[in-house]
Amino acid sequence: MKTYKLVGEELDLLVAKCEKIELFQGNYNRLLVNGRMSKNQAMLAPYRPSTDWALGGPIIEREVIDLKFWIADNLWEANMDNLFFEYGDTPLIAAMRCYVASKLGDVML
Repeated sequence: MKTYKLVGEELDLLVAKCEKIELFQGNYNRLLVNGRMSKNQAMLAPYRPSTDWALGGPIIEREVIDLKFWIADNLWEANMDNLFFEYGDTPLIAAMRCYVASKLGDVML
């Protein structure tokens, strides 16, 4: 699958790879990230930056990903440095595709 077609778990898995986050398969094939709640207590939480603004938003801000909505096409465009352009049905999908493309190039799964 090409980068411009990535969605769901495939896209989230590649974002995690770019972020150097180790993921674990959980119940119902959901992606989980091993985070820390306190010094001795581990927490498993869903990792879905392509649908969760709390996870994807900081990446967009840190990487300075510009978002634009094209009304005629009903698509979101994400742009990094005028070098990487990706599109998606939602701003998070477009932005995470753009982020993956900027770090890994055109990905084939």
